[in-house]
Amino acid sequence: MGFLFIVLGTLMWSLDTLIRYPLLAVVSADTMVFIEHLFLFAYFLPLLFINKFDFKKIDGAAFTGFFVIGMIGSAASTLAFTKAFSLINPSLVILLQKLQPFIAILLSSLMLKERIHKTFYVCALPAFLGAFLLSYKDIAPVFTGSLEAGVTLGYVLTLVAVIGWGASTVFGKNLSTRGFAEPEIMAGRFIFGFVLLSAYCAVQGSLPTAEINLEVYIKILIMVIISGLIGMYFYYKGLKTLPAHVAAVAELFFPLSAVTINWIFLGKTLDALQIAGAVLLVGSSLLLQKLNKSVTQ
Repeated sequence: MGFLFIVLGTLMWSLDTLIRYPLLAVVSADTMVFIEHLFLFAYFLPLLFINKFDFKKIDGAAFTGFFVIGMIGSAASTLAFTKAFSLINPSLVILLQKLQPFIAILLSSLMLKERIHKTFYVCALPAFLGAFLLSYKDIAPVFTGSLEAGVTLGYVLTLVAVIGWGASTVFGKNLSTRGFAEPEIMAGRFIFGFVLLSAYCAVQGSLPTAEINLEVYIKILIMVIISGLIGMYFYYKGLKTLPAHVAAVAELFFPLSAVTINWIFLGKTLDALQIAGAVLLVGSSLLLQKLNKSVTQ
């Protein structure tokens, strides 16, 4: 059942693209991510008071942790991830996300002084080779000097999202070891993220306006419920009953189901070289998480 719960969770995450990608045609990435965090902020903030959260627990180190997982991991990374959807194939954005465990291990070594296991180096080379094959079709024009600026920005934003989520993994793990419960960490993540996005969208002039119709809000709310609340509920419910390496196998269904859904419903196909790259990248990520059980997503 634990394995099935994680598979169901990843399926919920995959369905996100069917709403997120088409919505970019009617609302900006800034506004969409702001509304997402507005809903999540409205859900989690009251829970802190209902559960009588002790705000005195947030010292300097904890504040730094919430800053990273909220403002960088949730707000900035989700914004970069969503913007990248409109610039390159969303399936590539999702597949390149599987570089996250490698980034998390590097950051754990730098920030938490954790020792890098030799398995990291064994898995890293084929993973980055896979990432290169995935993106080669788009970046090949760099050798002829005709690379499009939008494509470059798409990959840069994807990398920003991957690094941000990798950092969020490290600091989220640190908050957990400091005694913060899972609901408290999630609440802090979305509250800090909402604060940053409010300021950012106010400066950019991308706060929601009266021109945004009710249908857009409903679709974003559905996206939040499906991929955020229900998806994460199934994921953590399954994670409680499974060893880390088995959970890593179940998580493999996310890129596979997401790419399949994008291919069928959005027409976002991959060629043979990109499929080979996807197999290398996802397989290496899976092997890394199986051999190094300290890595979490």
